[in-house]
Amino acid sequence: MLDVSCAIIIDESGRVLVAQRSESMPMPLKWEFPGGKVEPGETAEACLVREIREELDIRIRVVDRLEANVHAYGTRTIRLIPFTCRIVSGTIRLREHRAFLWLQPAELPALDWAEADIPCVQNFLARL
Repeated sequence: MLDVSCAIIIDESGRVLVAQRSESMPMPLKWEFPGGKVEPGETAEACLVREIREELDIRIRVVDRLEANVHAYGTRTIRLIPFTCRIVSGTIRLREHRAFLWLQPAELPALDWAEADIPCVQNFLARL
């Protein structure tokens, strides 16, 4: 099983950042909460700070950990560990994704999500 952290980044007005996977990534054009694989010896939180800096060129602060979910993609199983986060500094610059949006929480279910992210969306909305 592969641990993957993802960031539910919330701005001061309550909008949530979502990112669209590029055409060259697995699950092309699906929407997701950005993040990445936890490296050996790395905490899920440290992974997230590193991945968001690498992918979006911003610095974040982890606020809270949400319930993880396990999802099988064919022969690969991941444990997706979501965290709510805030931007500390920087301006978003896409390095891997095709697009990003700031959405109100009620708008999230309308997107075409990567399958593992769907329970994260549901759990996040249930906590509001």
